Amino acid sequence: MPRLANKKRLARKAKAFNFWDRLKEIDMFFQKRDKVHQSMYRLVKRLEKAKIPYAIMGGMAVNAHNHQQTTGNVDVLLTQNGLHEFRDIFVPRDYSPVPQKSRRFVDRRNDVVIQFLVAGQFPGSGKPGPIAFPDPSDVAELKEKVRVVDLLTLIQLKLAAGRYRDFGDGVSLINMNHLDEAFLDQLHASVRRDFIECLDEKRREDEYIARNG
Repeated sequence: MPRLANKKRLARKAKAFNFWDRLKEIDMFFQKRDKVHQSMYRLVKRLEKAKIPYAIMGGMAVNAHNHQQTTGNVDVLLTQNGLHEFRDIFVPRDYSPVPQKSRRFVDRRNDVVIQFLVAGQFPGSGKPGPIAFPDPSDVAELKEKVRVVDLLTLIQLKLAAGRYRDFGDGVSLINMNHLDEAFLDQLHASVRRDFIECLDEKRREDEYIARNG
């Protein structure tokens, strides 16, 4: 059954891109009526019922902290024990494992990919560094009945990941949350220079908008 579900998912992805369908998807996403939000809410309900500590990460967390963007999957922070419990309780009944991806699963109801990030592991390349994924119980805050990683942790992990798109999210989060140099003291020393670069980029964008209206 997992192999059949994956084949169906790939077949859907292979469909020709339709601009108007994509606009409808975007509209539904920001109304929180799309399949990604449905999968997130369903997963959250299950994790809370099973008493598995979690914190929503990735694109859904970026949205929760005021920067609007769409995403096609749900990223969730768990402990290693929490991941084991998730597998024992919900796989394969509710989620299909993704071959060769031990922390990715597919929601059997709508084929949305759920990716887990594990406390103690490292963002970006996964190689050991000064910043590791924390215990979700220490960094989760409640937003609209969903536990989401707090803003400080989200920005810190984005910068530690060192990827272009994560830096872009950093710039947007700085902008939408009106952050400046006063935020620096809260950050780990290893990412303070990156934060300054994102802040400088945000200010360059502000200057461009001011000049061009």
